[in-house]
Amino acid sequence: VALVRLLLRNRAVLDGMEGGAARFTIPLQKLFHWVNRNTHEGARRNIAAHYDLGNDFFALWLDETMMYSAAIFERPDMSLHEAQLARLDRICRKLRLGPDDHVLEIGTGWGGFALHAARHYGCRVTTTTISGEQYELARQRVVDAGLHDRVTLLQEDFRDLRGQYDKLVSIEMIEAIGHDLFVPYFRQCSDLLKPDGAMLIQAITIADQRYEEYRKSIDFIQRYIFPGSGLPSSAVMTGAVARHTDLRLLGLEDIGLHYATTLRHWRRNFFERIDAVRRQGYAEPFIRMWEFYLCYCEGAFLERAISDVQIVFAKPQCRLALV
Repeated sequence: VALVRLLLRNRAVLDGMEGGAARFTIPLQKLFHWVNRNTHEGARRNIAAHYDLGNDFFALWLDETMMYSAAIFERPDMSLHEAQLARLDRICRKLRLGPDDHVLEIGTGWGGFALHAARHYGCRVTTTTISGEQYELARQRVVDAGLHDRVTLLQEDFRDLRGQYDKLVSIEMIEAIGHDLFVPYFRQCSDLLKPDGAMLIQAITIADQRYEEYRKSIDFIQRYIFPGSGLPSSAVMTGAVARHTDLRLLGLEDIGLHYATTLRHWRRNFFERIDAVRRQGYAEPFIRMWEFYLCYCEGAFLERAISDVQIVFAKPQCRLALV
């Protein structure tokens, strides 16, 4: 983590590397993005490359909610599980979720948000994932929780969803779709909301000033961890919404430093269960890569090279007041 932070602080050196010999790799970078573009088939392949590592693997080091996204540590002494619950409650409260709401979630994960919203706020949730592994575990968790009458689980691409909903939630899913789909994604979200509906998106972001440079390159995460992915910037998201939908911006909260703490907990859990990781068949090269991935991200959040935001958008007839 310290090495990553040092490199990020010396931005001039990194920029020189990107602007020097790295220029000769631009054609290869363009080819990499083209090969991993998120067509319907490509999106499923890219998602499977990461999430289908196995539910048992992720369960070793995530908390009981199985949330694979930034928690919010409202107190320094919070456990990871408490912080994930606090984050889920914050999302539900921002949207004022209640028993009369039918919520669409784009990006189920392993069902953590859907279960929490249905159990504690009484709303109906329709949630979709294109990961086969995630779908199977989420389906079992819904059954085990006795919430099959409140939670409907789909295995559909967001581009194929139909209907209209009171609220929409998408937690760190937009990063997986790639830059070319940001505008279609927000258009679809807007179309899926009722005239008085509202949505909350939680997203990892790159700084606005570095977005254009970043989108043309390939980093460690895109090459080895999340093929086909691409971080938006806050301005790219709010700009796409303003130009291509009738949604209005209600609020934006930056929670990036909470992600660094979340990653630190994940890394500690990972190495506390390292024997179990090895028993699942993961070899030392993978373990070293995964450690670097967690350290790389933690350092980037600490140095604010990347961040994480929750943004609330509302349709014109929405009268939601943020809490």
